[in-house]
Amino acid sequence: QVQLVESGGGLVQAGGSLRLSCAASVRTFGDYVMGWFRQAPGKEREFVAAITRYTLHADSVKGRFTISRDNARNTLYLQMNSLKPEDTAVYFCAMGGMYRPTSRRQSEYQYWGQGTQVTVSS
Repeated sequence: QVQLVESGGGLVQAGGSLRLSCAASVRTFGDYVMGWFRQAPGKEREFVAAITRYTLHADSVKGRFTISRDNARNTLYLQMNSLKPEDTAVYFCAMGGMYRPTSRRQSEYQYWGQGTQVTVSS
């Protein structure tokens, strides 16, 4: 059973930075497409970023957030800089299929973490 455990969320002032981590309990972690999604209060969950050997970022975070991975440590990261109050949300890590391309579609991801809260104060 795949487990994804996020960490690194918290409260930060606007303009600040946070780095989220997601530890995955899976063999050959590097073979899977990974993604970050977020859900703000009263809104639908939305795509943030995805990674294989390539990366894909939502327009709303491009230039501020960076997705990366350490395959040796089975860990996914999301470096978030220049945070804005509208970035406040629960952030979820997700795993898709082996050798699949990066995707914005939630249906492409089969496993999800429990989420970590990020709150940006103005």
